[in-house]
Amino acid sequence: MTFTPKNVSQKYKVTPNQNRTERDMIGPLSLHSDALYGIHTARANTNFALDHQTTSLDLISAMLKVKKACALANYDTGEMEVDKKDAILHACDSLSLAIDNATTTCKITNDSPVEAFATHPLQGGAGTSVNMNVNEVIANTGLLFLGHQPGQYQFLHPIDDVNKSQSTNDIYPTALKIALIYKVRALADTLAALQNTLQEKETTYANVLKMGRTQLMDALPVTFGQVFGAFARAISRDRWRIYKAEERLREVNIGGTAVGTGLNTSVDYIYAVTQHLQDVTGLGIARADLLMDATQNADVYVEVSGLLKSLATNLLKISNDLRLMNSGPMAGLSEISLEAHQSGSSIMPGKVNPVMCEMINQICFRVIGADAAVTLAASSGQFELNPYLPLIGDELLKAFTYLIGGIKQFDDKCIKTLVVNDKHTTEMAMSSYSLAAAFIDVLGYDTASAVAKEAYHEQTSIKMVLLKHQYLTEEEIDARLKPHALTQPKR
Repeated sequence: MTFTPKNVSQKYKVTPNQNRTERDMIGPLSLHSDALYGIHTARANTNFALDHQTTSLDLISAMLKVKKACALANYDTGEMEVDKKDAILHACDSLSLAIDNATTTCKITNDSPVEAFATHPLQGGAGTSVNMNVNEVIANTGLLFLGHQPGQYQFLHPIDDVNKSQSTNDIYPTALKIALIYKVRALADTLAALQNTLQEKETTYANVLKMGRTQLMDALPVTFGQVFGAFARAISRDRWRIYKAEERLREVNIGGTAVGTGLNTSVDYIYAVTQHLQDVTGLGIARADLLMDATQNADVYVEVSGLLKSLATNLLKISNDLRLMNSGPMAGLSEISLEAHQSGSSIMPGKVNPVMCEMINQICFRVIGADAAVTLAASSGQFELNPYLPLIGDELLKAFTYLIGGIKQFDDKCIKTLVVNDKHTTEMAMSSYSLAAAFIDVLGYDTASAVAKEAYHEQTSIKMVLLKHQYLTEEEIDARLKPHALTQPKR
């Protein structure tokens, strides 16, 4: 059966300025009558009132997909009535649409149901609070669809119905892996675009000389084509590593419930929910061979985090190289010119800073720091569950989000627009005393070293010293100082 979402307002509109009372094992609590969240969310908001942050909407969106698949599987196995199934599907679809709108516009309006997803990302209970928050919002949205008031859980219950055949301990990690797969794909695409830009620069500046440096000191000439080519190869490796991470994330523990044993589910449900997850998400989701393993062990997140750290390492190297090459413009290397985007100083007129490089560097610092947090959290689980998945999820989703957005800006506003100062870089390369290395095979190391020393003390070129001592003819010298000869092996 194909389910078509309907507008909530067509079914029921809550009368404002009323309260309802909900109860749990701790006692009663008064809530606004029109609140889409319930008592578990309210308690979590009191217990974890750290700051204004809320759980990632990417995770919430993935969790809605999981809840939808679970409702379909419960219906398939005869564990759920059609009206409840339809109400849950409607709620998941309408809430997902609201999240998409909020994400697209970067704005959550006062009347948006997205406001009801309000638990802090750093919560105790291994994610129980956000799971209950989603259960309650789905239930109350579904109640409105059915023509009832929020809180009338005898008609659609957050736990008995929305959370049927589930536990936070299989819902949260399954949703997190789904959210991360979407991020993996987005980041891989972003890296592909950056790699393409770097390869275009490699082609454009294939024959432009610059001074190569080791330990920041003059080494041997290279071409800018080789420089950008090396950058592109590094990003290519990161792109492939990130892309392959999806394989690890596809294995989920849905159906394992609390500890991976599958209590309160059936084999039919486990197979059905896996199939529905594939259909709902469009991803190659697979059931883990041992649900208990996928429930208690968090090493896959450390692996993914490590790949992000590797990417951050390469981005830092590229960015810092660009900052150094751009230094100046009058008293630095000034080998390239980065596009100006904003004034760089409140006291120094005309100063322009490499702000896109500095932005990407700070993102990389955060990613590397997040890797340490993820590693500690993943290693600190005990027995059948890791209670620190909320921190792991928050750190990874933020790292992906910053990298995807940051790399796109870095690509568009730094790499694509940079210009090589070819005349200046060629002059610097050709005036370096390190060019003496190009004559070692004919002069020997000691003589070549003496030539370099003499050129340095007399402030002249290697060519002039070679001609002075008649070591080689001018034609022989020029042949060895051509860009092709200086930057490639002999043919």
